[in-house]
Amino acid sequence: MTERQKEIAQRLPAGEALLLEYLHKLERHRQGRRAVIARLSNLQAENRREHHIRIAVNTFEPLVKQLKGQIFALSNADLIFVFKEVALHEVESIIVKLRFMFGDDPALADEAIGGRAAFFDWFLLERDYDSLLHMAQRMTSDEEQRRTQEMPKGQPPIGNRRVASRGEALSAQMLAKLEEALASADLANMMRRQAVCAIVGKTPPQPVFNELFISIADLRETLLPTVNLASSPWLFQQLTETLDRRVLSLLNKHDDRTVAGDISINLNVQTLLSPEFLVFDDNIKASMRGTQVLELQKVDIFADLGAFLFARDFAHDRGYRICIDGVNLESLPFVDRGRLGIDLVKIIWDPAMTQGTLPNGASLEDYVRRCGPSRSILCRCDAQDAIDFGQSVGITLFQGRHVESLLAANAGKRGGLRRR
Repeated sequence: MTERQKEIAQRLPAGEALLLEYLHKLERHRQGRRAVIARLSNLQAENRREHHIRIAVNTFEPLVKQLKGQIFALSNADLIFVFKEVALHEVESIIVKLRFMFGDDPALADEAIGGRAAFFDWFLLERDYDSLLHMAQRMTSDEEQRRTQEMPKGQPPIGNRRVASRGEALSAQMLAKLEEALASADLANMMRRQAVCAIVGKTPPQPVFNELFISIADLRETLLPTVNLASSPWLFQQLTETLDRRVLSLLNKHDDRTVAGDISINLNVQTLLSPEFLVFDDNIKASMRGTQVLELQKVDIFADLGAFLFARDFAHDRGYRICIDGVNLESLPFVDRGRLGIDLVKIIWDPAMTQGTLPNGASLEDYVRRCGPSRSILCRCDAQDAIDFGQSVGITLFQGRHVESLLAANAGKRGGLRRR
C-alpha cells in the first residue's frame, strides 16, 4: 500500500480502511476466495435503519467466527463479505435469508425485473480481483471527496474529526461519557408516550395502552447538544441498547407515575433475553404483566426465528403480550399473526392501502378479518383519512399524530364542561 493509500485509509471510516488493507493483503492469495456485496444503500430509509444494518452484519458473524470470511460495513450502509470458497453454500444460504428479510423493499423487486444494478453482486477473486480493487478505490475516492466537501473552507481534514451540519460525529469516547451520564440521569422527563386508541365510528378515541419511548432529540439537547448521535450506526445501536436497559430500570419504579398504567415498550429480541430483562421481570408486579405489551421489530424477528420463538414463549409464560412492529403494506402477506403466535400486529399506514389489496392480490379486509380487528393496530395515522380507511376494513385500534390531536381536543372539551 502506498503512503497516499495509507493516508486516505487512516481518514476513512473503519469499513473502507479495513477493506482496502484486506484486499491489498490478498493480492497474492486470491485463489479459492470469493466476495459478495449487499447493496443495503439501495433500500428505502425505513429498511435501512441502524438495527437493520446490525442484523444484516450479524447474519455473517458465524462464518467470521469460524475464520471462513471477513465482513466489511461501509459508510453508505453497503456490506462486502470476502470469504473462502469452501463456505459458498453457507454464504448462499445467508443471501437467501437476507432476501427474505428485505423482500418487501422495492430495491429487490426492481432487481428481479432488471430495473437497477443487482442488489447482490458476486466476485471470484482469482478472476475479478482487479475489478473489486478498483471498486474499492473508487469508493475511497468518493468518500474522500465527500468528506472534503463537508469540511469548512480553509480547515484541513483532521483524523476522524468531522463536524457536519447535523453536528459533530459521535465517537467511542463521547459514547462512554454519555453512558456514564445516563447511569445517573433522571430520564423521566425525556420519556414520551403515544397512545394506542380504540376508535369506533364517530366516538372519541379511548386509550387502550401507551407506547413509551425515550426522546432521542431531548437526550441530545440535554447531554450532547453539538453531537449527531446517529452519525455512527454501531455506536448508536449500543446507545439504544443502553437506553433499553434504562427504560427497564424506570419501569421497575412502580411509584413513578410516568411509567404507570397499561404500556408498551420497544425491545429487540436480544434485550428480551438479557439479564436486565430478567431483573425487570423479577421486580415487576405479576398483576401488571397482562397489561404490558412488548413490541418487537419485524426484521429482528425474522433475523433469528429460533431466538424469537424462545423469547415469545418466555414472554407469554410470564403474562406479557407480544406485538410485531414495523409491518408495511409489502410485508403484510408474510406476517401471519396466528402462525407466529403473537398477540398484535402494528401496520404502518400507507395511502396505497385504499386500493384494498395486498401486493400478492389478496384482500386487505380479509387479512384484517383473519388477524382480528382488535389485534390489528394502524399506526402513523397523521390525518383523518387513515382512520376512515382503517375503520372501513374493520380495524379498531389506531396510533399517530392525528389520534393524539383527537385525544387532546376531547380532553379540552371535557375540561370546558367541568369549568361550566
